[in-house]
Amino acid sequence: MDSVALWCTGALIAGGIYWFVCVLGPAEQKGKRATDISGGSISAEKVQDNYDSYWSFFRRPKEIETKEKVPDFVDTFYNLVTDIYEWGWGQSFHFSPALPGRSHADATRLHEEMAVDLIRVSPNDRVLDVGCGVGGPMRAIAAHSRARIVGITINEYQVARARAHNKKAGLDGLCEVVCGNFLEMPFPDSSFDGAYSIEATCHAPRLDEVYAEVLRVLKPGTLYVSYEWVTTDKYRGDDSDHVDIIQGIERGDALPGLRSYVDIAATARRVGFEVLEERDLAAPPAGPWWTRLKMGRIAYWRNHMLIKVAAAIGVAPKGTVDVHDMLFKTADYLTRGGETGIFTPMHMILCRKPKDSPPADS
Repeated sequence: MDSVALWCTGALIAGGIYWFVCVLGPAEQKGKRATDISGGSISAEKVQDNYDSYWSFFRRPKEIETKEKVPDFVDTFYNLVTDIYEWGWGQSFHFSPALPGRSHADATRLHEEMAVDLIRVSPNDRVLDVGCGVGGPMRAIAAHSRARIVGITINEYQVARARAHNKKAGLDGLCEVVCGNFLEMPFPDSSFDGAYSIEATCHAPRLDEVYAEVLRVLKPGTLYVSYEWVTTDKYRGDDSDHVDIIQGIERGDALPGLRSYVDIAATARRVGFEVLEERDLAAPPAGPWWTRLKMGRIAYWRNHMLIKVAAAIGVAPKGTVDVHDMLFKTADYLTRGGETGIFTPMHMILCRKPKDSPPADS
């Protein structure tokens, strides 16, 4: 009888571990595993130093606002977080409105397809993905539209990951990835039939610089859509709780500074775009985008335990635990931003390059 009880207890423990690790497993089942987590292009022994360096940027706020400093700042961030994002979240590093009866994956895909539908491109059109990450949106958009997508990201490690995913998905004929700075893109003037950015331009120190670059590389008469991270009309700069939330989001997401929603269209017009539409895709009746963060609390603690074990035995680099802890704290700030309504990650602006737009160097 004792042996039977012991066997049953062991089976329950084993089943519990299996459920905890596998059934409640990471979102990206076909991508990263806990044992694969690295520091991106950073060598394992330097991950902790680079994490400390990342936080030092916020002790020198004037420096992270300059065009010269931001690429290193953002590159360091994505070296630190890319594997963790992909392991625990998936290949699309952005939010989407919750859809009743639909999975997070479906909601994400539909949110991405909306972007390319808005810019009305045709099969074989050449379309720019501004800040493509590891290419989750790129692949969904290419499969949906059959357009040829060219993505640009500052991070070399993300370029390698995106190319590997493109090949695995059989979409490398439609998807191209370039390593570069979207403030100084290596593309000729008037070389794209459309462009989109999904929660990426928030990393730019000045929005007019990236919008001007997008305008330059678009053909006259073509469209650009961007989903922007902004503070809303509910944000109050004299409310200490509001300030704390926004600063927490900035610190945990490599942002030189969040912009107000009122600045987006004005910036687009200032650089030469015609603004066709502007709205918050997170506004009702859209479902709350932050519910995914709240529902992931159990998964976070499971993931954090696994990372601690992996770091303790030397499988994951030293410093990975600190990075994961930072991301969990940031998730709380993002959730508070959504619940209070002072922040949205999907302020949509649809623009057109005028048909009579002069050459960039005129």
